[in-house]
Amino acid sequence: MPPMTDRLEAAAKAHREALDQEAAAKAALDQARQARAAAGDRVAAARGPLAEAIVEAARAGVRQAEIVRITGYNRERVRQICRAAGVE
Repeated sequence: MPPMTDRLEAAAKAHREALDQEAAAKAALDQARQARAAAGDRVAAARGPLAEAIVEAARAGVRQAEIVRITGYNRERVRQICRAAGVE
């Protein structure tokens, strides 16, 4: 083959490879978005039972500092959850 054809073939091959990489990256991004959405759904589903458990613990006399330590929430968030449930 003439050198010009070799150069054209090499450029076309590099372009096809780049397109394949782009498609793979798009697929990975779509998969990551789906995983993120699923994780967000699990967090939302777990939030209610956690709030109920926090309120139950507070009503049972568990100290707020202990609730904070166990849940990872800050004191203000625990206070807000308790207040919303009528626990002061």
